[in-house]
Amino acid sequence: MTDSVNRRDRASQKRQRLTAAAARVLHEQGVERTTLADIAREAGVPVGNVYYYFKTKDELVRAALSAHAAHLDELTARLAGLDDPRERLKTLVRGWIDGRDLAARRGCPTGTLAVELDKRADGTLDAEAGAVLRGLLDWAGDQFRALGLPDPDGLALTLVSGYQGMSLMANALRDPDVMTREGNRLLAWLDSLRA
Repeated sequence: MTDSVNRRDRASQKRQRLTAAAARVLHEQGVERTTLADIAREAGVPVGNVYYYFKTKDELVRAALSAHAAHLDELTARLAGLDDPRERLKTLVRGWIDGRDLAARRGCPTGTLAVELDKRADGTLDAEAGAVLRGLLDWAGDQFRALGLPDPDGLALTLVSGYQGMSLMANALRDPDVMTREGNRLLAWLDSLRA
């Protein structure tokens, strides 16, 4: 029994390493330039073993999207520990500012993946990337709703669009200061909103 439990644990850990590696490598290189061998190398797993866990690159992309969704769930769960919804939103924005160097190098992990997947003919994975972004929109809308602000879903769209825009521009210009300037603009905007 112990051997089979250990095997399952090792298999689960290997799958998790591959998923995390896929999220990192796809963010760095994009879907089209990434090979299964790139992901296997990043995960420290023999390339032949990848097929045991993921039959296709699309399955790895799907796993990376699940990792992005899980990261968002963890983040919003931590933010839920703050009593004030405005402070939750501002802490989110501060996190975006803190990630400015990565955004300048690669853009938003989910946003860039969504744009790249939209260019593909099959049209299934792009909807899954959109669902991750929808999760962020829904969470932000709930925060604006808790503040009693009118049009909470519109405000959420403005906030998330601001993040996507500043990530895109920081990446295009290779300028992390874009994230700082625009993030501070979002913080001031959040402070200005009144019910």
